[in-house]
Amino acid sequence: MPPEKPQWAELYREVVTSGACTGCAACVVACPHDVLGYDSDGRYKPFHVEEDGGAEDCTHGVRGCTLCTRACPRFRSWEAEIDSHLFGRERAPEEAYGIARRVVLARATDPDLLAAGQDGGLVSALLAYALEHDVVDAALVSYLEGDGTSWKAVPGVARTRAEVVAAAGSRYTYSANTLAFAEATAAGSERVALVGMGCQASAPGAMAARKAGKVARRFQLTIGLLCSKSFDDAIFPELFEARYGLRREDIVKMNIKGVFQVWTRDGSYHEVPLKEAHAWTREGCAQCPDFAAEHADISTGGIGAFGDWTLTIVRTSRGEELLDAMERDGVVEVRPVEDDPGVVPLLEKLSRVSRRRDPGAVAAAPA
Repeated sequence: MPPEKPQWAELYREVVTSGACTGCAACVVACPHDVLGYDSDGRYKPFHVEEDGGAEDCTHGVRGCTLCTRACPRFRSWEAEIDSHLFGRERAPEEAYGIARRVVLARATDPDLLAAGQDGGLVSALLAYALEHDVVDAALVSYLEGDGTSWKAVPGVARTRAEVVAAAGSRYTYSANTLAFAEATAAGSERVALVGMGCQASAPGAMAARKAGKVARRFQLTIGLLCSKSFDDAIFPELFEARYGLRREDIVKMNIKGVFQVWTRDGSYHEVPLKEAHAWTREGCAQCPDFAAEHADISTGGIGAFGDWTLTIVRTSRGEELLDAMERDGVVEVRPVEDDPGVVPLLEKLSRVSRRRDPGAVAAAPA
């Protein structure tokens, strides 16, 4: 029998409509025929245009195109395939937060990056250094739409330190940063960095493991963000404003440290219990097992006792070389993770909680 060539029809049935789709948009980015769109207005899911096979099939897929399934980091045996490609082996059961070379605490030494960024400003420092030292040409990030008062996160491209600073900070709503790939490459960028939660951070690895063409080759650096869930934009009017009188246009910064921390323009600080936010959890997060962005080159997060340091998980040789160079050049400070004895147990606990969401393989892996 000829080998199976799974295409959009299988992706639609096994991932998009099964609840496994995280909305990472990797399939949209990889599609060479421009027949996949993306609903970024509340659903955060890909869709197929009607004129080329309807919602459930693809005329190009019928003729043999499989790039959407090869790009999807939730299609079939995704974790094992990406692990084997990136690390040469699969994650062991006890490696709850994925395979790692090194775990440290780090922060930017540049006061502007430290002030603009979240926690230790490490992600901003990584991007600024990679752009200024010819590691990448562009970074796929998220910005706040318009003047920022809507708190609507949108994908965008950063090519300069100033643009990195403009993109700094956490949103907690969703932005499929991969969608900025077309903008970056249209401007001539050949080497691209991606910043995203685990669902997005697995996309370059999936593309590379399954040989998804030249798109995969352009991803040269992946920075993952620790993430237990993201929230629908409706959380602003329906929770923050309706229950707490916090209008989104008055919010200047947010963080999560056991509670939703909210700072407003008048200088005041507010806390919203996380349990009250659960009802606005984005659908794509319900089955996602990856808290720790396990397939990034470097995974980063703001958990632990030190609010001005970033928990940093170095996973690949590429990530290790970059962080080592930054430490030698004095653009980051690094301290042992043992300085915060509770942070690794917390990382393991949160990772195991997310892993319990995984319903198991959606479909059998192809022969």
